[in-house]
Amino acid sequence: MPELPEVETTRRGLHPLVVGQTIRSLAVREPRLRWPVKPSLDRRLRDRTVQDLSRRGKYLLMSTEAGTLLVHLGMSGSLRFLPGRTEPARHDHVDIQFHSGALLRFNDPRRFGSLHWSASPDAHWLLKNLGPEPLGADFGGDYLWRISRGRRVAIKTLLMNGRIVAGLGNIYANEALFRAGIHPLRPAGRVSRKRLQRLADAVEEVLREAIRAGGTTLKDFVGGDGKPGYFQLALDAYGRSGEPCVRCERPIRVRTIGQRATYYCPNCQR
Repeated sequence: MPELPEVETTRRGLHPLVVGQTIRSLAVREPRLRWPVKPSLDRRLRDRTVQDLSRRGKYLLMSTEAGTLLVHLGMSGSLRFLPGRTEPARHDHVDIQFHSGALLRFNDPRRFGSLHWSASPDAHWLLKNLGPEPLGADFGGDYLWRISRGRRVAIKTLLMNGRIVAGLGNIYANEALFRAGIHPLRPAGRVSRKRLQRLADAVEEVLREAIRAGGTTLKDFVGGDGKPGYFQLALDAYGRSGEPCVRCERPIRVRTIGQRATYYCPNCQR
């Protein structure tokens, strides 16, 4: 599933290509995404100029003078900027067609992605309850300390709660906890302030490294230029069950926490 670094990689690649483009029309070949694409979306986008392409959590926000298109890539989605005469392939469900002749194509094999329109994106039901951005000024060790006090929930579950931290997915929660030396099952309220600062630093570090590497491609993800990410080559914990820990050489273990695979070293993470 595309997580924050993959979405940010897509945003950075597409930003110089789409900002300033004027939308001619919307071509919807398959409206049955996670939420059906509304027929009115073409009318709302037609002849609007893209003013910005930003990100909130795992959502891309394409802003125009009249409102904002919210795009979620779901579990397998991608956005590609292509010449206008490019024939659609299987799972190419939506095209945003520009007056320039180019188009922005949404591909989503599993159809868990979504497209929504909002005049006030900060108040949209998908965004209004999101927590602070993990790369933003409101996130850090002090914030994790305040939000975790008295909580018995596992620290990994806390990190992956979008109302607490926006956009931090499973891969990067695993990696950050490994770097910080914190066991994913440790109750959040029992992690010290010093260790939470170390965790916040690890979250920022792993996300920035992943963005520089173009994200992580485990199966489906490609960026706006069609290229895969390479951060999977730097993963220390995720997907390495049974392999030796890069620190102590004992086997990495895996277990399910909150229905997500969780990889950790029982020796290095306490």
